[in-house]
Amino acid sequence: MTSIKKSTVLITGGASGIGRLMGMKCLQRGASRVLVWDINPNALQQTHQEFSDAGYEVHTWQVNVGDATQVQQAAEEVQSRFGAPDILVNNAGIVVGKPFVEHTMAEIERTIQVNVLGAMLVTQAFLPAMVAREKGHIVNIASAASLLPNPRMSVYAGSKWAVLGWSESLRLELEQTGPSLKVTTVTPSYIDTGMFAGVKAPLLTPTLQPEEITEAILQAVERNRILLRKPSIVHLLPLLRGILPTRLFDTVAGRWFGVYTSMNRFTGRPAADQKPAYATKT
Repeated sequence: MTSIKKSTVLITGGASGIGRLMGMKCLQRGASRVLVWDINPNALQQTHQEFSDAGYEVHTWQVNVGDATQVQQAAEEVQSRFGAPDILVNNAGIVVGKPFVEHTMAEIERTIQVNVLGAMLVTQAFLPAMVAREKGHIVNIASAASLLPNPRMSVYAGSKWAVLGWSESLRLELEQTGPSLKVTTVTPSYIDTGMFAGVKAPLLTPTLQPEEITEAILQAVERNRILLRKPSIVHLLPLLRGILPTRLFDTVAGRWFGVYTSMNRFTGRPAADQKPAYATKT
């Protein structure tokens, strides 16, 4: 069991959406402090104010997790002050919803840098210290999009397929290293945070509420669960893709359940500036 109480928790993308909610829930569970990394300075300021006003210890850094220099600078400051976090949540992510032919190279690079390299860079910065002390829990927020294809989110899906493969491989490596090094991979469907505004949830796949999924994630951490798939129907995806011929699966997922048209009216939320200067904690 992983105890959140008296732990130091670092959350990337932690100033909005489920990242912010996870931070508050960790503090309510007795975490000693929450370290919030995010790219949006206004959201960071609001989060710092809210958590501090509630009587909790919170420290914030403006960091673009896709930038290796910024990650290293912030990680060095964190470790000099607090050591490596007990729980690291790789939550930062972005999505561009459009056909692949319409993507710009900048959009492709940014998605891969944030969603894939971001998780790897942040983990790489803290993992040696976790291994040295033989303790740490890493939470990687992937997506149900890592389990099947979906039109109009090819780059996002590709990035999340990469996160899932990396996260599970990392888990196996750490299990061979020490019993107290844990990895939990989360594959949720659409979450009602605004990131996927405009999508139409597939049949039997309700849009997840932030309160529901964050509570499930923290329970999964506490129980050292390897995988968290939400909602329950997501458990069927690997089975159906494994036993059905591809064209039949396409019919079931695309025509019957409406997965392949779920992004047709995607609007999303305005993207934050992805190129901030590095800033120290606030």
